[in-house]
Amino acid sequence: MAGKEEVFVGSIDQGTTSSRFLIFDTAGEPVAVHQEEFTQIYPNPGWHEHDPEEIVRSVENCIEGALKIFEKDGHSKDSIKAIGITNQRETTVVWDTTTGEALHNAIVWTDTRTAGIARELKAQKGSDKTMNICGEPISSYPSATKLLWLLKNVEKVRKVYEAGNLAFGTIDTWLTYKLNGGPEKNIFVSDPTNASRTMFMDIRKLQYSDEMLEFLSYEFDLKKVHMPKIVRSADKEVYGKLSSGPLKGFPIMGCLGDQSAALVGQKGFEAGSAKNTYGTGCFLLYNTGDKPIISTHGLLTTVAFDFDGKPVYALEGSIAVAGSGVKFLMNNLGFSQASHKITELAESVPDNGGLVFVTAFSGLFAPYWIDDAHGTMFGITHHTERGHIARATLEAVCFQTKAILDAMQKDSGHELKELKVDGGMSNSALCMQTQADLVGIPIVRPKMRETTALGAAIAAGFASGVWKSFDELREVNTVGETVFEAKMDRKESGRMFKRWGRAVQMSKGWLAEEEELEGHEAEAKEIKESMKEEGSAATK
Repeated sequence: MAGKEEVFVGSIDQGTTSSRFLIFDTAGEPVAVHQEEFTQIYPNPGWHEHDPEEIVRSVENCIEGALKIFEKDGHSKDSIKAIGITNQRETTVVWDTTTGEALHNAIVWTDTRTAGIARELKAQKGSDKTMNICGEPISSYPSATKLLWLLKNVEKVRKVYEAGNLAFGTIDTWLTYKLNGGPEKNIFVSDPTNASRTMFMDIRKLQYSDEMLEFLSYEFDLKKVHMPKIVRSADKEVYGKLSSGPLKGFPIMGCLGDQSAALVGQKGFEAGSAKNTYGTGCFLLYNTGDKPIISTHGLLTTVAFDFDGKPVYALEGSIAVAGSGVKFLMNNLGFSQASHKITELAESVPDNGGLVFVTAFSGLFAPYWIDDAHGTMFGITHHTERGHIARATLEAVCFQTKAILDAMQKDSGHELKELKVDGGMSNSALCMQTQADLVGIPIVRPKMRETTALGAAIAAGFASGVWKSFDELREVNTVGETVFEAKMDRKESGRMFKRWGRAVQMSKGWLAEEEELEGHEAEAKEIKESMKEEGSAATK
């Protein structure tokens, strides 16, 4: 950086419920931000969709809104050196390569309509080998099952596929494609942190796996589907430039899936570092270094980031419901319409009053992988108040995080010394103190908690030369950290966790037909056994 010239980096943060554009200075502080929520579409129970075009419009509006604030404060847009993108992962978009038209609403990562397809895939020969290739167990979570559902059930999609013009992408791919002008420029790329969420990518080679594509092509030849080129997470050439709006011509130079972005934003660059993001869902990433570890305890293997062609890997535990559980209390049960009021309500009682809330609205993700669990409350008595429900909702996230940390310790052979946190629910001191009490290690919360957006800015900043090494970022966003130390007696926290485990077991099997119930239980057992076998094979 020459002289005292102002230097900034822009960050598109496209999340599950809203889009944002933030502009960061070189100290990692946001100087301007604009946010816009978009429509959540729930056509049927367990289904969750977004309008792909509305997502693009919301991003464009956020860029315009943040830039107005930025320039009003006396800054020049020419001081923005690059733009990064971070996005909700797994959410699947398909479009026509000839027109750039989206062919269906995006199927969101939380959607469970593909549980039946997942069961069919698990029953196929070779299903026991897939996790060692792609790092993900077969479930309704990854993008592959969503694409198969669209091909199987939407005639418009199938016709474009048969014509050879079907494009598939996660939200990062859709955004870069549209923000670059669509079919005219045809910027059609994805980074490894997003591609590793599809089941299509070989987790070691960072390229599409012929073996996975053949396995998944049990009804449709997926090699006929146009899939984005997998490129590095930080690159000044491949992501193109904005084609319109007030930042027309400004380069996009970085891209990270939201949870990888949060790990980067928390400076989790070394093996052994970890972060937990309490957003719509909750996602714990543990940096395992330059080699992938295939979990035998219900975790995912994912790419943490790839800035220089030398990928860094992580173990990940994914919880479907975190902040969305608070939203459920607000929107569905008529609790206060301010999220901080939910914490205040939880603080109005000394404990959960014996109530346990398994918030399995989309089944249970890591480390359980129970597709047929539904949200259930246990321990309701005449003593139960709204405060107990609020407290049990916050605790549900903390219990699942504890289960994930236990699994990570078993897979990695190392015990964490601390856990860095971010996301909306980390604002709740009660939630963070509960987390510290359950896991028994310090919880470190930064003052500036826009770490996901900061991670995307760091990726773009590396590609553009704003930052040249990880060492320059060590002290970024460390002032004003809050540390939560465990205070609860270990026997008491162990008793609480044991009760949670009982509740999880009792929440399973909420299906209409008994034969489906029995099939699910058998499949759950099979996937656990296959993960153990794959893990053993991978270490030989």
